[in-house]
Amino acid sequence: MNLQETFGTDAPVVGMVHLPPLPGAPRFDGDRQALRERMLADARALESGGVDGIMVENFGDAPFYPEDVPKHVVAEMASLGTELVDEVSVPVGINVLRNDAEAALSVAAAVGADYVRVNAHVGATVTDQGLIEGTAHETMRLRDRLDADVAVLADVGVKHAAPLADRPMREELVDAVERGLADGILVSGSGTGDPTDRSVLQTARETIDDAVPGTPLFVGSGVTAETVGETLELADGVVVGTALKDGGETTNLVDETRVRSVVEAARSR
Repeated sequence: MNLQETFGTDAPVVGMVHLPPLPGAPRFDGDRQALRERMLADARALESGGVDGIMVENFGDAPFYPEDVPKHVVAEMASLGTELVDEVSVPVGINVLRNDAEAALSVAAAVGADYVRVNAHVGATVTDQGLIEGTAHETMRLRDRLDADVAVLADVGVKHAAPLADRPMREELVDAVERGLADGILVSGSGTGDPTDRSVLQTARETIDDAVPGTPLFVGSGVTAETVGETLELADGVVVGTALKDGGETTNLVDETRVRSVVEAARSR
């Protein structure tokens, strides 16, 4: 994955659109139009604030299906993704929670999105949805069959989870790239909005430089205007959600002023 070609910068700031509950989810409020308006309002605020890319995910759909969401979720994500791609000029990514890489990749290919996030691409991890196993073998073959120019960003040490077995990060990361063919790597804190441990980031950076040089490294949680500069000393890019929301609350609307603060701090480092 060439960051300059995809994002127009070597240190992209990707802003999150956390969708409210979709139709079929327990907390869906029955108003599809309000859901779309909220998504587009957040996307506009992110783009106006200067982000280099946007990632959209079905954040409000808890409790999440582990690995295979129903068809209606795929349909809603495709419909919303189409509107989002048409609305903004920055690259768009798709994440279908909890770990439906096939759905994310299919939606991305259909709507013209540029990348997907896969929480468990290789290996196995224990989550609140139970045991989730990576399906890189299916995901990468599907991308070939769809002839989709969509990058796969894979989490290592995925948040809201624990590894099934103790395994060095170096091995998992190298496997994700060399055997799972991931185009980029994400490391995160323990949960949404939680800071990413500096030692984890340092290990990931050293592993990439030593074993799989040229692989982009993103930090996927906990980045703020105060920490984005030091984060980008080691990471190649950041995915930011909670810090961009009104009052720093993940479920609130995107605050354009907060977006500008993070973007300006990233660019002035």
